Amino acid sequence: MLRRAGVGSRRGQRRWFHAAVLGGVLALAPSTWLWLDEGDRVGTVGSAPSAPVAVVFGAGLFDGEPSPYLAHRLDAALELYRQHKVQAILVTGDNGRKEYDEPDAMRHYLIERGVPEVRVVGDYAGFDTWDSCARARQVFGVDRAVLVSQTFHVRRALALCEAAGIDSYAVGVDEGHNATWYYGGLREIPGAGKAALDAWLRPDPQFLGPREAGVSRALADASAR
Repeated sequence: MLRRAGVGSRRGQRRWFHAAVLGGVLALAPSTWLWLDEGDRVGTVGSAPSAPVAVVFGAGLFDGEPSPYLAHRLDAALELYRQHKVQAILVTGDNGRKEYDEPDAMRHYLIERGVPEVRVVGDYAGFDTWDSCARARQVFGVDRAVLVSQTFHVRRALALCEAAGIDSYAVGVDEGHNATWYYGGLREIPGAGKAALDAWLRPDPQFLGPREAGVSRALADASAR
């Protein structure tokens, strides 16, 4: 009886081990898909091709100003603009509350650093990465863009914007590997799973709204100069 109980226990332990391994593989599969499928279109400001628009994704505010991570994204977009690799910048983020306005903070940051106001377009309903990509295509008419985000997030943005119909290249902003970086990387594990579902199902964004002409106006202004 003792031997049988021992065998049963070992079998149970093996089943739990195999289940844990399988669960880990399934959890990491979407992240692996992003790294393998999107890697050849991720680079730096220097390697980025020319495109009409840069899309910058929100990354939080501190006292109404862009967080350090968001400021670094905006600095990369600013450099793309200064190198004449993009003609307009679409900043997309959360404005779901009156006291929290990512897009305007992002716009002000770029305008204060020399980008003409008409060239910086705000998307005020970029509540998550899929919404930002879907709205860039459906609301603002973006069909080719350079995407700007941190390296741990930019592959997910790239996959989702491609699924939304935007021919994209991604600039990954490097950061020191501090607690914020590791936290962002961990968030990408469930984020990659959601991205896989969004890329497959392609749902409407939380708020779609009518077409907006901001990007068209920005590109028309660039063409007139």
